[in-house]
Amino acid sequence: MTARRRAGTIVAVAASLLLLAGCGNLGLPDPVTSQGKESRDLWRIFVWTAIIIGAIVYGLVGFVVVRYRRQRQAAEPGQRQYNVPVEIVYTAVPLIIVGVLLGLSIRTQGTVTSTSDDPDLTVHVTGFQWQWQFAYEGSDLTITGVPGKDPVLVLPVGQTVRLELESPDVVHSFWVPDFIEKRDLIPRVDNAIDVNVTEAGEWQGFCSEFCGLAHTGMRFSVRAVSTDEFRAWLANGGSEP
Repeated sequence: MTARRRAGTIVAVAASLLLLAGCGNLGLPDPVTSQGKESRDLWRIFVWTAIIIGAIVYGLVGFVVVRYRRQRQAAEPGQRQYNVPVEIVYTAVPLIIVGVLLGLSIRTQGTVTSTSDDPDLTVHVTGFQWQWQFAYEGSDLTITGVPGKDPVLVLPVGQTVRLELESPDVVHSFWVPDFIEKRDLIPRVDNAIDVNVTEAGEWQGFCSEFCGLAHTGMRFSVRAVSTDEFRAWLANGGSEP
């Protein structure tokens, strides 16, 4: 294979990887909460940074392999012990990149984990071996899962919902993949998250922390509806009006 063909192959592979990486959410589901979108955006920045750095590294390696491949009677390349400008650049640039990524991570973490002083709705979420219970604060409505019937967590679209998470037995984990967020339920530890669902729909939820023999059956659903529909549902005691 000629040097030109090698270079063409390298460029084609790199371009294909970039095109594939640009599809969708880079492996994540479409987020359905404002908090999930923040996490998705940070993920995109990290992945694109990795792709660009990888392309530069592999491009330089390919260039060196092609440009300085061994030839008959090739002269020995110039030897230099130090190259201060280059050393400064390859030390400073990674530090800057890491600093920027750290700053973005801290900002996103603060946004995703922050809780409102006055949420529109509070739901007490209890995970126990091996089911879920959802109690709506300010009402007598409590939804508890039973074997063979997963509970449904109904939430209003466009409102800030506080989920108070607790466990009376072992560690569980509240995970809705489409929220792009999970949070552990730890005995004797108060834990809470705010979620703001941005669209109507229904999604599957799981316990993502191994909690015993029936762990895989510890499931629930989240259904997001309009504010008016939610109020009617709540006033009707959790039944369809």
